[in-house]
Order: sequence, then structure tokens, then C-alpha cells
Amino acid sequence: MVNCPLSIVDDGGVVVFQGNADREETMGARSKSLIQLSPAAGDLDSASTPSGEARLVVDGEHFRKIVVEGICAARVSVDIATADFKAMLVPRASVTGSGAGAGRSWRRKADSIVAIFRKLADKGVEIRLMHAGVPSAAALMELRKALPENLIIRRCPRLHAKTVIIDARAMYLGSANLTGAGLGAKADGRRNFEWGVWTDSAGMIEGVLDQFNALWEGQRCRGCKRREVCPVPLEEPGSMSNGKCQKSNVEARS
Repeated sequence: MVNCPLSIVDDGGVVVFQGNADREETMGARSKSLIQLSPAAGDLDSASTPSGEARLVVDGEHFRKIVVEGICAARVSVDIATADFKAMLVPRASVTGSGAGAGRSWRRKADSIVAIFRKLADKGVEIRLMHAGVPSAAALMELRKALPENLIIRRCPRLHAKTVIIDARAMYLGSANLTGAGLGAKADGRRNFEWGVWTDSAGMIEGVLDQFNALWEGQRCRGCKRREVCPVPLEEPGSMSNGKCQKSNVEARS
């Protein structure tokens, strides 16, 4: 767990948490060697827990900050951990800044998040998406259209953490899933109540990436005691059909 912040200040209407930020001019966090975790480990002791400055993100601000200013603006990489994965819609006007029609017309002018991923991947952005549940039917349909080489999706049924890391330089960590009611553009009366933080703290980002990479590469599979709900560790979309798991092209880890 990240250290509790030392103080809270108001920065122009935005709550800012101030901690012991250890900033670096440059960081290769995403490409650094994975930390070595013992089979039952994953927890950090208090002395090594990363800390830093973070801004509070609440409810509808998730869409603007994480999706529009974060995911859609990525240049190098996007790393996402989410429990639920749905083909949430991203209104084009919110990305381009142009006006949008009233009522339901925005739906005809929106792309699914999978289509957004596809466009980013075509530009060379490397995308890793790790989720827990079977993707929604709409998401699976979109994935079947095309799965670019730069877009890799894996599933871990035990995953409950939610994070979005952009270019290994900015990160969201909070409650929101990759769904319309979580990170999406749903109206206030229809979306979830979500809380999280946004940070560019190198130490915090590196710490979360270490945990993400350990799951992504299967380091935590060896000691997992939930294999009855995970017959094929880290299965990828090619192993799913009609919402049910089929034989995976990912080698099972013992």
C-alpha cells in the first residue's frame, strides 16, 4: 500500500496530496528488469514502499483525465489493469475538442475503446491490457475484427487492482474499471461513484509497474491457489469464444 501523504493542499480547486516524491529526470521503468517475488510475496515493507505527490480524481473527472488526456494522448505505451473490460464508447468530440450533437447523436459519433486502442497501436504505441473477467460481448466482437501486434491482452481472474499507466510517466490508480460507468463518458446520474489518484511520481509508477509486470509475466502464477477458476493462466482473447474459455495459445505456467 502506498504511504499515506504527509499533507493536503488546495491547488486551484484540485486537491493535491504531498508526500516524499523521489523524481527522476528520465526513467526506464517499463523496460527495467522485473523484481523477483517469492511465491507468497508481492507485499512491500514500509521501508521500501514508494511515495509521491498525487492528485485526487473523482467521478466524471475520470473520463477527461484518464481517457481523453491520458489514453488518447499516449505516444509510447499504455499499461492497463482492470477487473472488468467492456467496449466503452469514447465520443469523438471529447477527443477532437469539437462540438457534439445533443441527445443520442453522440453515440453515432463515438468509437469503442477497442477501436481507440487499435488506432494507437497502428501509430506504434505499445498497449498491454490485463483484466479479470471475460470481456463483454461487444468488446469480444471488436477484438475479432482485428488485434494489432502492439495490442496484447491477458486475463488473470484474481486481478482486482485498477491502474492506467501512460508512457511510464503518468499513472492513474483507483477504483474505476475500463467500463462506461467507470472510466467512461456516462452522465453523472448514470455512472459509478469512483475515486482515484493521478500521479507522475517516478517512484510510485515504477512500484506499480513492478507489480504489473510480475503478474503479466506469470511470476505470481506459481503460488496461486485459485487454479480452479484459472485453468489456463494468462489466457489471451484468442482462447475465448462466446464468453467461454477454450484451449489457449498461451503456455500454461506450472
